[in-house]
Parts: sequence; C-alpha cells; structure tokens
Amino acid sequence: MTPLLRVRDLHVGFGRDPKANEVVKGVSFELMAGQTLAIVGESGSGKSVTALSINRLVDFGGGQITAGSIHFQRSDGSVLDVTQADEKTLRQVRGSGIGMIFQEPMTSLNPVHTVGAQIEEAFRLNRGLTGAAGRQAALDVLDRVRIPDAKSRLAYYPHQLSGGMRQRVMIAMALASSPRLLIADEPTTALDVTVQAQIMALLAELRAETGMSMIFITHDIGLVAGIADNIMVMQQGVAVEQNQIDAVLDNAQHDYTRHLLKAVPHFSAGKAVRTDGHRVEGRAPIVSVDDLVVRFPVSRGLFRAKAAVHAVDGVSFDLQPGETLAIVGESGSGKSTTARAILGLNSHQRGAITTAAGRSRRPIQMVFQDPFASLNPRLNVEALLAEPAIANGQRKDAALHERMQFLLERVGLPADALERYPHQFSGGQRQRLCIARALMLNPDVVVLDEAVSALDVSVQARVLDLLVDLQREFNLAYLFISHDMAVVERIAHRIAVMFAGQIVEIGEARGVLADPQHSYTKRLIAAVPAVERRNQHFAVDMTQVPSLVRQAGYEPPAARWRQAGIDHQVRVEVAS
Repeated sequence: MTPLLRVRDLHVGFGRDPKANEVVKGVSFELMAGQTLAIVGESGSGKSVTALSINRLVDFGGGQITAGSIHFQRSDGSVLDVTQADEKTLRQVRGSGIGMIFQEPMTSLNPVHTVGAQIEEAFRLNRGLTGAAGRQAALDVLDRVRIPDAKSRLAYYPHQLSGGMRQRVMIAMALASSPRLLIADEPTTALDVTVQAQIMALLAELRAETGMSMIFITHDIGLVAGIADNIMVMQQGVAVEQNQIDAVLDNAQHDYTRHLLKAVPHFSAGKAVRTDGHRVEGRAPIVSVDDLVVRFPVSRGLFRAKAAVHAVDGVSFDLQPGETLAIVGESGSGKSTTARAILGLNSHQRGAITTAAGRSRRPIQMVFQDPFASLNPRLNVEALLAEPAIANGQRKDAALHERMQFLLERVGLPADALERYPHQFSGGQRQRLCIARALMLNPDVVVLDEAVSALDVSVQARVLDLLVDLQREFNLAYLFISHDMAVVERIAHRIAVMFAGQIVEIGEARGVLADPQHSYTKRLIAAVPAVERRNQHFAVDMTQVPSLVRQAGYEPPAARWRQAGIDHQVRVEVAS
C-alpha cells in the first residue's frame, strides 16, 4: 500500500545560512492511512519544526527545507512532493488535506472576531456551509469538544474564554475541515484531564469514522500510549528511536528514550504522595478562606446586571505553614479565579480572606504558567529580581545583590545569569527565574498557577524537586493550581477538587486520590493518562458541564458535607 505520508531524509534550517543552522537533521518516517504517529521529545528536539515542514508552514517562521522529500497522497490518489509545491497548491492542501492544531490558541485565533464567526469561516471554506447551516455546524462541533453553554459561547471573543476553552475552539476549527491528515502539536497541554481524555477519545472516534491519520506531537508519552500506533523519539533534531508504541514502551533501546520514560510522572492513585509535612491539629493557618464568592456580570440593564457568572461560589479552606494545598479541576471551574481573589487581583462579592497578621514579610507571591510572558524582555535578570524588592521600599544595595545571588544559586542558575535577558534562557530556566523572583520578598505563601504544565517532563521533574527543597528550607506554604493529577500526587499534602465554582471534595492527598468519593473526583482520576493505562479506552462523554450563568438574585442552596475519613470531606450531591 502507498503510504499517506512519506518523509525521507528531511533537513530543515534557519537563518541566513540554513544549512549551517539545521534543527532537523535527516529525519525519515512513513505514515499509513488511518494510523497515528506520536512524535515525542523535549523542547528544541525538532519535533514541531518537523511537523510544520509537512505542510510548509515552517517557511513562514524563517525556516527552510534544505534537503529531503515529503510525499503526501491527495484525495484523488495523486502524490504531491510538498517540498517542491508552489504556494497555490499548498493552499489547496492545507486544511482539507493536512489540518493543524497548534499549541498556543491565543496566537492562532483572531482577537477581533467571535469564535463562532471563525468556526463558521472554516466550515464555509472547507465544506461550503453558509448561513444557518454554518451556524448549526459550528454549534454542533463546539458541543462535540465539550464547550459548556456552547450556543452563547459562539458570540464570545477569544479573550473571554479560558485557555482550555480556546484550545477546544482550535480543535473544533481543525475538525471543521475534515482533513485526511491531522497534525496536533501539543493540543491538550492546556486542558484538564477530563477534557483531555474526552478530546483524545473524540480524536480516536473521528479516526475510526473517517480513516483520518494523525501525527501527535507531545512531551507526555503517557498521553499517547493508548492512541498511537507508532512512536518516533527525537533528540537534537535527530530521530533516535522509531518503532511500534508497545515495543518502545516495553523495551526502549535508546538511552534518551529510557530517560524520557523515567522522567514521566506516573500516577499511582495516592501511593506516591509525600509523607513529610503533615498538618498539625490546632495550628494557626497562614491563609484562611471562608465562604468566598466571586461573580462577574454578563449583561447590564439600565440600573443593574441581569445575570452573572458564578465563577466561585462559597469556597472555604485554610493553608498551614509549610503545607501544599493543590486545587484541581476543569478549565473554568474557578481554580485560578480563587487564587486571583486571594492575591487581590479579583474583587470578591462575599466571604473573608484572612492572612497571618503581625508579620514583617509579605505573605503571598505568585508564579504564573507562562514564564516568558511573566518576565519583561527589556530587563536583565538583575533588574527583574530587584523590581519587587524596590517596589516594596527596599534599596538596591549590597544586601539586595547578595540575596539575588543566593536565590539564583538555590534555584540552580549561575551567578552570571544576572547580566542576561529572558530570551537567553530555556523555558525551564525562565520558570526558575520566576520562582527566584517570587522568593525575593521572603514570602510565607507562594501561589503556583499551572507553574510546571508547559515544561518538558524531565525539566518538570527537576522544578518539582526544587519546589519541594525550597519549601523545606524556607517553610513555604504553596497553593498549587494544576490539571495534572500525576504532578499533584508528587507535590501535594492536601487536595481540593473544584467543579463549577465550588469545592466538592477536600482532604489529605492520599485519601482523596486513593478513595475518591464525589462522582466528579472519580471521573477526574479515571481520566488520568498513564503508560500503565495504555489499553484503557475512553468513550466520548457528551454530558454537559453545568452553566455558571445565573439570573440576578440567584443564590445556590447551602452546601451539605459528609466526613469520608480523617481530614477528608465530601460535598453531598443533590439528585437532579
């Protein structure tokens, strides 16, 4: 059989002399119709450049194919050498022939058009659907990727959606083209595990229905263990190992592949939770949140809002010194809104947020998900680290410089890093800089909002170890927001599960992970991808996430709780 895609000896370079600056060095592989190939490797390994070369999108990023061939079989049976095709031919292939889902949806969506208009455009260009038919098709595809309130979301602009929802819109737009080959470049990185499992199930279902082939680029081998037929491992622009997925997972031959497999956090349903830092009964909390309510108006009448998004409804918890509380839940569940309210970045309508009084230190600092967006590219590291201290009234003197050097050493960066700029560091190093900056004011509490989700698995493992070491050394309390349950298992002492703006289960990490009680927590844990679960197949679940939009004046019923064990409470579910 003729392969759908055949890549031979592909070389790709950048800059004025691309042959001297190659980032892909002689990659070859084949993909048959209906098959899925996983390309895995760390940042800078060349996996995304390889994918972008398949439909020549690499040309628009300063890249150039310097050698090799890419043969793609079109729907009429003809074979096109993509490396030799002109732009007119490539425009006919992109979308309907080769579809693409990018990692960062905000840079891929047009900020001045609604998501509905952008999805309808994809249906119009690729299937000729216009008017009511186009709108219905857009609504149907949003439902399929499990967007809550899909009908109203069609009128939203990209900035009004969470990162996870924006990624689902991107997936919906790619599916609108019904491509023969779908290239997915880290498409679920920003998604929580339940939606991630549903997207993977949806992609598997579409592959079975349409015979669509896929190339899935990821740093999470566990994610593709159950969907890929073959795997290609890349390191520094070279394919170091290729084989069927089971053969690589069970008997990896290359040292780098074994290194990647070892670095992947393995979820063990509570068996790998931390044994240090247990809660002390009666100890005063460093942060206490009581009945927190955050709402955002969605429409206004002449005098008042007619409805509101109940983003956070009646959330309560406390955090002790030296303890890590992980908040987990779906995108849009209220995790980050809760954290931002604690930091004073969001106003709250009701509830109390109490921090330890009588301390000279600033109690709370924050580390965000995207380290590059968090660092001013015009400032060097010395200025970046000094900025929070100067804003807090400190002088830029020898003592401050000494603290900078001390913290750089503690996060594993050299002292000469002070003179360098953010773009001169890798993603993992930039996140270490953000951690060092958060510690400049000697805080009691650090909020980590998806702080390791964008990192490669080996870098992620090192940053997690660093966070644990710093916590022990400085007695830090962490509020750790994440959608990755395997990561949460490694760092959390306690876990709070959020769903639709409310905490539905909270308690000691081992109890919550090993014996989940709430139906949502059970779904969350069941959806965790892992190498050990490679034979687990998910069915597409079209259950709607409850709407958080409520009419003005609505108040939810008072929560009822039951005890599920020592330090383990579960919200009593109300039958619908």
